[in-house]
Amino acid sequence: MNDFSISIPASSANLGPGFDSLGLALNLYLTLHVTAADKWDIEHKSPLLPAKTPCEDHFIYQIAKQTAERHHKQLPPCKVVVTTDIPLARGLGSSASAVIAGIELANQVCGLSLSQEEKIQYGTDIEGHPDNIAAALLGGVVITALTADNQINWIHLDDLNVDVIVYIPDFELKTEQAREVLPENLSREQSTAASAISNLVVAALLSGDYKLAGKMMEKDLFHEPYRAELIPGYHDIKLEAKNNGAYGTVISGAGPTMISFAPKGEGSGIANHMQRILTDYQVSALTIDQEGSQVRQVHIK
Repeated sequence: MNDFSISIPASSANLGPGFDSLGLALNLYLTLHVTAADKWDIEHKSPLLPAKTPCEDHFIYQIAKQTAERHHKQLPPCKVVVTTDIPLARGLGSSASAVIAGIELANQVCGLSLSQEEKIQYGTDIEGHPDNIAAALLGGVVITALTADNQINWIHLDDLNVDVIVYIPDFELKTEQAREVLPENLSREQSTAASAISNLVVAALLSGDYKLAGKMMEKDLFHEPYRAELIPGYHDIKLEAKNNGAYGTVISGAGPTMISFAPKGEGSGIANHMQRILTDYQVSALTIDQEGSQVRQVHIK
């Protein structure tokens, strides 16, 4: 087996009212460097990752093993060195990136020849929804639908003509906690209004009307009104970003990170301004990753 690497981008889901269905990839990456070995060894080389975890308890290994067994294969022993730019439990798709990493690891070392459709299906089976999974795998912006018969359909957009700014706080928020504050049911009136807003966001993005998209992103009724209380400064961040030129600012995934769309070329200036105000946050101007998950072979001469 030749040495190889797997690189998977971060992702942001929902973008306001696209709840569990709309995601985009961002240029922060989880990377695995894989070599053949006599026994399994997984090494972490990033301050964002926890201390060394026994292989049998490692999330990526467990996903890889599960994927291999799904095809009646056994994982051959490997040494895997893991690095990442993606902060954990911040709403930037760290879990989905790890899931895709495990699926792709099994795909490569077991020669499974999985299709993109199979990878999205396997990832969604694990995550429960396809938004982060599809974005991390395909890159760009992905609009997904998981139907009652467990079928996944999607539209993939290569690019949006916007800058992206993220506001990453120094505390974690588990997805389970963010789910607990959501109502079990919405009335017909609430559902109709919420889905209309979501439809308009997608239509505005497709047509390039980013001002309208930003306006409607901030009017979500599915989850933001309930999760706002979990994020200190939620309303202040949205207002300050808007006053400095952002189209709109919403919670990234389940939070606590928030994300803005801004006019092309203005993201860095807005980010610099917001960083001076948000001293307890890491504020960054990012770009939308267009490649998604990538495998690169290392040929040793």
